[in-house]
Amino acid sequence: MSTFSIHTLGCGSAKPTVKHLPSCTVVDHRGTLYMIDCGEGAQRSFQKAGLKFSRLRHIFLTHLHGDHVLGLPGLISSMALGNYGGTITIHTFEEGEKILRTILDFFAKDLTFDLKFNIIKPADTTIFETAGLRVRTVKLHHRVPCVGYIFEEKEKLRHINREMIDFYNIPVAKIRGIKEGDDYITDSGQIVPNERLTTAADPSLSYAHIGDTIYMPEIAPKIGPVDVLYHETTYLEEHSAEAKSRFHSTARQAAAIARDSGAKTLLTGHYSSRYKNDNLFLEEAQSVFPNVVLNREGLILNLD
Repeated sequence: MSTFSIHTLGCGSAKPTVKHLPSCTVVDHRGTLYMIDCGEGAQRSFQKAGLKFSRLRHIFLTHLHGDHVLGLPGLISSMALGNYGGTITIHTFEEGEKILRTILDFFAKDLTFDLKFNIIKPADTTIFETAGLRVRTVKLHHRVPCVGYIFEEKEKLRHINREMIDFYNIPVAKIRGIKEGDDYITDSGQIVPNERLTTAADPSLSYAHIGDTIYMPEIAPKIGPVDVLYHETTYLEEHSAEAKSRFHSTARQAAAIARDSGAKTLLTGHYSSRYKNDNLFLEEAQSVFPNVVLNREGLILNLD
């Protein structure tokens, strides 16, 4: 069973179609759900995907355009009817808190869970951490303040070599330190190197979500090598001038970011409704970067 997976609930752009819903992605990390954007229809897609509202703890908004946030009032209102407890934190700009509090105070007054806001800024910084996960923002260039989100696992613990632990009769109290990289000193003063007591830790996984933005080659090193990079592919290269004027990117430009950042896989999305054949995005991106996944509603990508 995967410990780090990406669920696509919506990969269309501003205009909902019979084919695609507006933006919404869910990151499942060790059973906790993190939603990125919440376009119209998100709550229905959430349920259709078999995800549980009780596991949803954080909602990260990239920016305050309707196709990325208009599903949020309905989602919160429905959760208020479900008797869910705990805390849900919405990560958004100061203006987003003002707008959403006004709407939610009217439509979702009697919440059974705590609703909190973490105010972010359009900057390159870490905004959230757990014991095993770090979330940082990357400033993007769109018509309104906008950020991308990088989900990075922290360095994992090494694996214990049970045979050697038993051989040296190492007490349980020392195990944690050994997993963190400590050597062991026996009662006789012998130093047992950590490499003899452990095997390498599992690799730390990462996911980058780069939403609405004009082509920004300079963000590639800020993203860094990631296992999966979602980068918006609103337009094809033949409409690159329009993409630039509307502060969006083409599939070819997204592929260049994937290549230059050292990403292993590129995930497409935010398709303009003008295009009837999604495979054109795949073909264009693969002309620059070979490992491309064509996004669609219901897609699940396991990082491990």
